Amino acid sequence: MQVKSRHHLRSDDITAIREAVADHLGVDIDGETFEFVEFVDANYELVLVDGDPAVFYVDDDEPFLTVRGANDYEPETGVVTVDAGAISFVSDGADVMRPGIVEADAAIREGDLVVIAEETHGKVLAVGRAMVDGDEMAGESGKVVSSIHHVGDELYEFSA
Repeated sequence: MQVKSRHHLRSDDITAIREAVADHLGVDIDGETFEFVEFVDANYELVLVDGDPAVFYVDDDEPFLTVRGANDYEPETGVVTVDAGAISFVSDGADVMRPGIVEADAAIREGDLVVIAEETHGKVLAVGRAMVDGDEMAGESGKVVSSIHHVGDELYEFSA
């Protein structure tokens, strides 16, 4: 991933990021430095918090935690939990299917960005976009979360 530009954010931009992430996921991002990173050929921008890729923007949407950010700050809302059988698929970037879901936040609405965590340790494996409301996610068949970012992809591996 080739960096197009990189600069420190102003305090009002940092406040907006903190508020948006708190609203979506119920977490407070705490950090000394916030840097905005734009890439040449990527459909997202990244915010480094104290040098770590913690927040990203997908399609100029609201800021949202990256997989690494979600594992650092542990979201309280917007979480879809999958069983052990789904871990390898979700970690490889597959969309999330109903049979693999153990639990989903009922407040999730179709189109929301969500974090996908595994049930045993609660580690976040991916970030995706909900295709149905949270209370409709568990079930027998069908795709319910479209994967956007996952463990081991370019964004996950990015280091400052």
